[in-house]
Amino acid sequence: MAASHLKLVAPNSDKRTTPKRGTNASYRTREHLVAGEIERLLDATQCLRDRGMILVAFRHGLRASELCDLRWDQIDFAAATMHVRRLKHGTEATHPIEGDELRLLRRLQRETASPSPFVFVSNRGAPFTRAGFARLVERAGVAAGLELKVHAHMLRHSCGFELARRGVDTRAIQGYLGHRCIEHTVAYTALAPGRFANIWRD
Repeated sequence: MAASHLKLVAPNSDKRTTPKRGTNASYRTREHLVAGEIERLLDATQCLRDRGMILVAFRHGLRASELCDLRWDQIDFAAATMHVRRLKHGTEATHPIEGDELRLLRRLQRETASPSPFVFVSNRGAPFTRAGFARLVERAGVAAGLELKVHAHMLRHSCGFELARRGVDTRAIQGYLGHRCIEHTVAYTALAPGRFANIWRD
C-alpha cells in the first residue's frame, strides 16, 4: 500500500484528556499565612493531634512528608529540642521547641495509646499520611473561615515568612528550613514587611 494511503491515528485518541491544573496564583493571592491566620487555624482544630500537627509543621517549616515521618526519638524533652530530618536533599538541623509546643507534645505522648514510634498516628495507630494531613489542613482552613484556600505546604511557607518578618537573618532562615540554595530563602525575605519600612524617611 502506498504511503499516501496510510492513515496515522494518534494512540488513545478516543480517551478524554484531564484538564491541566491552574497556577497557584489562580487559586490564591499568596502562598503563606500570617500569624493571626495561623492562630485561627489552630483554634479551629478540635483534636489535640490535629492541633499538634499544624503547630509543629508551622514552627519547624516541615513538609507534609517530613511531619508524617516525625518520630518520638527525634524529640529530646529534657533539652527541649527536635532533630529535624529534611527531604529533597535538605540539610538537617536541631531546632528548639517552644514551651507551648513542648507541653502539647508531652500531653500527646501521654494520651496516645498506640505504641508507634511515629509522633502523629491515625485512629487505627498507623502513621499519618500526607493525603490525610492535606485534608486535615483544608478542613481547618474552612472551619477557621479563612478567605484563602489553605493547603498543607503553606505552613512551611508561613514559617519562612514569619521568621523573615521577625528580622531573622537570611542565612539563619536558610539553615532553619534546610535550604541548600539561599535563592529559595530569599523569597521569604523579599516579602518581609519591614524591608521597605524606612524607604520614605529622610
